[in-house]
Amino acid sequence: MNRSAEWVPSLWKETFEELLDEDNELDYGDQWNINFSYTQENTLTQNEKKKGWKIFSPCSFGSFSCASCSKSWRSAKVTLLFRYRLRGERGAVIMRPFGQACRSCQDDSFVRPGFSKEDVENVLLGLCSKIRKNCYGEQDDNAGGREPQEFVKKTKPHESDLCEACSQGICCLKEE
Repeated sequence: MNRSAEWVPSLWKETFEELLDEDNELDYGDQWNINFSYTQENTLTQNEKKKGWKIFSPCSFGSFSCASCSKSWRSAKVTLLFRYRLRGERGAVIMRPFGQACRSCQDDSFVRPGFSKEDVENVLLGLCSKIRKNCYGEQDDNAGGREPQEFVKKTKPHESDLCEACSQGICCLKEE
Protein backbone atom coordinates (compact mmCIF):
# COMPACT_ATOMS: atom_id res chain seq x y z
CA MET A 1 0.00 0.00 0.00
CA ASN A 2 1.54 3.28 -1.12
CA ARG A 3 1.39 5.85 1.69
CA SER A 4 2.41 9.41 1.06
CA ALA A 5 3.44 11.68 3.92
CA GLU A 6 2.70 14.67 1.70
CA TRP A 7 -0.66 16.47 1.51
CA VAL A 8 -1.91 15.98 -2.07
CA PRO A 9 -5.28 17.66 -2.73
CA SER A 10 -5.37 16.28 -6.29
CA LEU A 11 -5.53 12.71 -4.88
CA TRP A 12 -8.76 13.64 -3.10
CA LYS A 13 -10.22 15.40 -6.18
CA GLU A 14 -9.33 12.56 -8.56
CA THR A 15 -10.60 9.83 -6.23
CA PHE A 16 -13.86 11.73 -5.64
CA GLU A 17 -14.34 12.09 -9.41
CA GLU A 18 -13.60 8.37 -9.92
CA LEU A 19 -16.20 7.42 -7.31
CA LEU A 20 -18.76 9.63 -9.06
CA ASP A 21 -17.94 8.73 -12.65
CA GLU A 22 -16.78 5.11 -12.57
CA ASP A 23 -18.40 3.72 -9.43
CA ASN A 24 -21.63 5.78 -9.62
CA GLU A 25 -21.58 6.45 -5.88
CA LEU A 26 -23.89 9.45 -6.30
CA ASP A 27 -25.82 8.36 -9.38
CA TYR A 28 -28.55 11.00 -9.40
CA GLY A 29 -27.47 13.10 -12.39
CA ASP A 30 -26.29 16.01 -10.25
CA GLN A 31 -22.91 17.73 -10.61
CA TRP A 32 -20.68 17.35 -7.51
CA ASN A 33 -17.31 18.95 -6.84
CA ILE A 34 -14.84 18.97 -3.96
CA ASN A 35 -12.72 21.91 -2.83
CA PHE A 36 -10.54 22.66 0.18
CA SER A 37 -10.60 25.21 2.99
CA TYR A 38 -7.93 25.09 5.67
CA THR A 39 -9.83 27.39 8.05
CA GLN A 40 -13.35 25.98 8.13
CA GLU A 41 -14.82 25.00 11.48
CA ASN A 42 -17.20 22.24 12.50
CA THR A 43 -20.11 24.49 13.42
CA LEU A 44 -22.76 25.76 11.06
CA THR A 45 -24.50 29.10 11.38
CA GLN A 46 -28.29 29.27 11.11
CA ASN A 47 -27.84 30.82 7.67
CA GLU A 48 -25.57 27.94 6.55
CA LYS A 49 -28.11 25.42 7.83
CA LYS A 50 -30.87 27.20 5.90
CA LYS A 51 -28.71 26.93 2.78
CA GLY A 52 -28.51 23.15 3.28
CA TRP A 53 -24.96 22.68 4.56
CA LYS A 54 -24.22 19.50 6.53
CA ILE A 55 -21.05 18.28 8.28
CA PHE A 56 -19.23 14.94 8.24
CA SER A 57 -16.08 14.56 10.38
CA PRO A 58 -14.43 11.13 10.26
CA CYS A 59 -11.07 9.87 11.49
CA SER A 60 -8.62 8.27 9.08
CA PHE A 61 -5.12 6.87 8.83
CA GLY A 62 -2.56 9.43 7.67
CA SER A 63 1.18 9.96 7.36
CA PHE A 64 3.23 13.00 8.29
CA SER A 65 6.70 14.34 7.56
CA CYS A 66 8.11 17.33 9.45
CA ALA A 67 9.68 19.92 7.13
CA SER A 68 11.98 21.14 9.92
CA CYS A 69 13.57 17.91 11.15
CA SER A 70 12.42 15.38 8.48
CA LYS A 71 10.91 13.09 11.13
CA SER A 72 8.06 10.96 9.74
CA TRP A 73 5.21 9.26 11.56
CA ARG A 74 1.85 7.61 10.91
CA SER A 75 -1.38 8.15 12.75
CA ALA A 76 -4.72 6.36 12.81
CA LYS A 77 -6.26 9.46 14.34
CA VAL A 78 -6.30 12.10 11.63
CA THR A 79 -9.41 14.26 11.79
CA LEU A 80 -11.02 15.35 8.54
CA LEU A 81 -13.85 17.83 8.21
CA PHE A 82 -16.27 17.89 5.29
CA ARG A 83 -19.06 20.37 4.64
CA TYR A 84 -21.46 19.37 1.89
CA ARG A 85 -24.75 20.41 0.36
CA LEU A 86 -26.91 19.92 -2.70
CA ARG A 87 -28.63 22.96 -4.23
CA GLY A 88 -30.63 22.32 -7.33
CA GLU A 89 -28.51 20.00 -9.44
CA ARG A 90 -25.17 21.15 -8.01
CA GLY A 91 -23.48 19.49 -5.07
CA ALA A 92 -20.55 21.02 -3.22
CA VAL A 93 -18.08 19.47 -0.79
CA ILE A 94 -15.52 21.50 1.13
CA MET A 95 -12.81 19.53 2.94
CA ARG A 96 -10.34 20.41 5.67
CA PRO A 97 -7.62 18.02 6.83
CA PHE A 98 -6.35 18.65 10.35
CA GLY A 99 -2.65 18.34 11.01
CA GLN A 100 -0.42 17.20 13.81
CA ALA A 101 2.64 18.84 15.32
CA CYS A 102 6.02 17.14 15.34
CA ARG A 103 6.84 15.66 18.75
CA SER A 104 10.55 16.42 18.23
CA CYS A 105 10.24 20.06 17.15
CA GLN A 106 7.20 21.12 19.22
CA ASP A 107 7.17 24.48 17.44
CA ASP A 108 3.36 24.90 17.44
CA SER A 109 3.12 24.41 13.69
CA PHE A 110 0.93 21.66 12.30
CA VAL A 111 1.95 19.37 9.45
CA ARG A 112 -0.82 18.44 7.01
CA PRO A 113 -1.29 14.71 6.55
CA GLY A 114 -0.67 12.55 3.51
CA PHE A 115 -2.91 9.60 2.68
CA SER A 116 -2.84 6.38 0.71
CA LYS A 117 -5.27 6.01 -2.18
CA GLU A 118 -7.05 3.27 -0.20
CA ASP A 119 -7.55 5.52 2.84
CA VAL A 120 -8.81 8.38 0.65
CA GLU A 121 -11.27 6.05 -1.04
CA ASN A 122 -12.47 4.67 2.31
CA VAL A 123 -13.15 8.16 3.69
CA LEU A 124 -14.86 9.32 0.49
CA LEU A 125 -17.10 6.23 0.45
CA GLY A 126 -18.21 7.20 3.96
CA LEU A 127 -18.83 10.76 2.74
CA CYS A 128 -20.87 9.49 -0.22
CA SER A 129 -22.94 7.39 2.17
CA LYS A 130 -23.70 10.52 4.26
CA ILE A 131 -24.55 12.50 1.12
CA ARG A 132 -26.92 9.76 -0.10
CA LYS A 133 -28.63 9.77 3.30
CA ASN A 134 -28.83 13.53 3.89
CA CYS A 135 -29.28 14.83 0.33
CA TYR A 136 -31.19 11.99 -1.32
CA GLY A 137 -33.00 10.30 1.59
CA GLU A 138 -31.30 6.90 1.29
CA GLN A 139 -30.50 4.68 4.26
CA ASP A 140 -27.06 5.32 5.84
CA ASP A 141 -25.28 2.01 5.42
CA ASN A 142 -21.96 3.48 6.67
CA ALA A 143 -20.28 2.14 3.52
CA GLY A 144 -16.59 2.59 3.86
CA GLY A 145 -16.95 4.62 7.03
CA ARG A 146 -14.67 3.00 9.58
CA GLU A 147 -15.54 3.90 13.11
CA PRO A 148 -12.47 5.05 15.04
CA GLN A 149 -12.91 2.35 17.71
CA GLU A 150 -12.18 -0.34 15.10
CA PHE A 151 -8.60 0.75 14.57
CA VAL A 152 -7.65 3.02 17.48
CA LYS A 153 -6.98 0.13 19.86
CA LYS A 154 -4.09 -1.06 17.68
CA THR A 155 -2.16 2.22 17.84
CA LYS A 156 -0.35 4.40 20.33
CA PRO A 157 -2.44 6.68 22.57
CA HIS A 158 -3.67 9.91 21.01
CA GLU A 159 -1.43 12.88 21.89
CA SER A 160 -3.98 15.66 22.07
CA ASP A 161 -1.31 18.34 22.69
CA LEU A 162 0.09 17.59 19.20
CA CYS A 163 -3.31 17.45 17.45
CA GLU A 164 -4.60 20.50 15.56
CA ALA A 165 -8.21 19.29 15.79
CA CYS A 166 -7.90 18.85 19.58
CA SER A 167 -6.53 22.39 19.89
CA GLN A 168 -9.76 23.58 18.28
CA GLY A 169 -12.00 21.24 20.27
CA ILE A 170 -13.19 19.24 17.25
CA CYS A 171 -11.04 16.10 17.22
CA CYS A 172 -12.83 12.98 16.00
CA LEU A 173 -11.54 11.26 19.15
CA LYS A 174 -12.65 13.90 21.63
CA GLU A 175 -14.96 11.39 23.28
CA GLU A 176 -11.97 9.32 24.47
